[in-house]
Amino acid sequence: MVTKTRYRVVIVEDHAIMRDGLRLLLGSYPGFMLVGEAGEGQEAIRVADKFQPDIVLLDLSMPGTNGIEVIKEIKRVSGQTRVLVLTAHKDEAHVFAALKAGANGYCLKDCGSVELLTALKTVMDGKRFLSPVITTQVLTAFLEGASGGGSSQGESVFDLLSVREREVLALVAEGWHTREIAAYLSLGPKTIEKHRSNLMKRLGLHSIAALTAYAIEKGLVTS
Repeated sequence: MVTKTRYRVVIVEDHAIMRDGLRLLLGSYPGFMLVGEAGEGQEAIRVADKFQPDIVLLDLSMPGTNGIEVIKEIKRVSGQTRVLVLTAHKDEAHVFAALKAGANGYCLKDCGSVELLTALKTVMDGKRFLSPVITTQVLTAFLEGASGGGSSQGESVFDLLSVREREVLALVAEGWHTREIAAYLSLGPKTIEKHRSNLMKRLGLHSIAALTAYAIEKGLVTS
């Protein structure tokens, strides 16, 4: 039996200079081989489908693309491919949404080359990887109930949300404050607070971070 010594990698990053840097970095790792690149989500899905790589190194934020949906589609067209997110987003909402979508690891762009190599090896060993910088805050949020996906009931309730409830959910996820949402929708602050409270109860979520992750996952806001 021949042992596989080089893992096939696809880079998904919209900034050419970042792709250039990652290409050079991967070239210095003997266990990894670059087989494809993409600068936006739909191209990433096509490249993953074509090359069936062992791992995709993926930026969450690309123009006009929901990175969470891209993860799901890559997993659909290339089921054995592992996804390592490489992003500037440090908040737990993005972490939870990415992991729930199927990401195998989550690494920050300000990490060093040693950490990135560790992340790649960890993911290819079949384990999860989270950048140490975000591990504590993610664990804290999880223990507080912000697991980012809600209950199974929340999944079925989504289709029953009203247009107004979806508007409020999207604006909350984008970081708008209660008074800002109220002014934008021409409603009272107490009405917005009531909508937000009802959303949490109906979706089985317990924090703003969880609402944000849910909205990202459902495509109400881009990542």
